[in-house]
Amino acid sequence: MSHITPVDLQQSGMKKVWSVTDFARRYRLDKDEENRLLQLLGSFASEQELLMNASRTARFR
Repeated sequence: MSHITPVDLQQSGMKKVWSVTDFARRYRLDKDEENRLLQLLGSFASEQELLMNASRTARFR
């Protein structure tokens, strides 16, 4: 069994992976945008992929 230190995790370049549904809920995306991301990326995607492909409509007060 090997031991991983926190420094090793930071240097390994691991990507944060999100569930597309959780990402849509957190960033308040509408259902159409969530479905578009699901078709484009599948059920799970990296945070970078989601941020680059998500589009939010402007909400004015």
